[in-house]
Amino acid sequence: MTAVAEPTVKYKRVLLKISGEALMGDQGYGLHPPTVARIAREVKSVHELGVEICMVIGGGNIFRGLAGAAQGMERTTADYMGMLATVMNALGMQAQLEALGLHTRVISAIPMDQVCEPYIRRRAVRHLEKKRICIFAAGTGNPYFTTDTAATLRANEMNCEAIFKGTKVDGVYDKDPKKFSDAKRYGEVSYDECLQKNLGVMDASAIALARDNNLPIIVFSLDEPGGFRGILAGQGTYTTVHA
Repeated sequence: MTAVAEPTVKYKRVLLKISGEALMGDQGYGLHPPTVARIAREVKSVHELGVEICMVIGGGNIFRGLAGAAQGMERTTADYMGMLATVMNALGMQAQLEALGLHTRVISAIPMDQVCEPYIRRRAVRHLEKKRICIFAAGTGNPYFTTDTAATLRANEMNCEAIFKGTKVDGVYDKDPKKFSDAKRYGEVSYDECLQKNLGVMDASAIALARDNNLPIIVFSLDEPGGFRGILAGQGTYTTVHA
């Protein structure tokens, strides 16, 4: 029997950014284990191509700092609570990845040695070189910064070749495709256009940081089975944000 050749991949080291809400499944709150397991299988399928992967997961399924601040909570405290929520999500994803036999490290910007590693850039790079999956938690460790900004920062520090932003839709649209049937999907869009038209790919700080370091952002649907692997092989539907 002739062996089937693995597809050629465009990127060798990438960062996958997903929202905390992506882990909820059909629940209104928290972690939905079957959904976390499905995403873990997607990550494994890409890891098997030899791609080095790091991840940033939001915390909105547990606590969102801005929402807490809007309800009268002091903003810095609310943001720290949101950072701790991302650690919980990272540990949940780590458990599912390791159940699939993948060596995984949760690395927190806020030191908590009994739970996970502190963020040390050179150590994290070494983990990636050893084909371990790194999940960066607790944002940047600072209030007033989103996990989008944390993802772009870590992707630059790790010398990633692209950020993959997994969402509920298959790319960037000029308006919400779930509300407007005539919404147009972009195949490619520039950083500046994202900022000028407020297209909602990531927050402005993250887009600007990606632009200043010429780091492409690929927006795709995390709900599409095999989508993450397919896009790395040049297939599927997605939007590329670049210069």
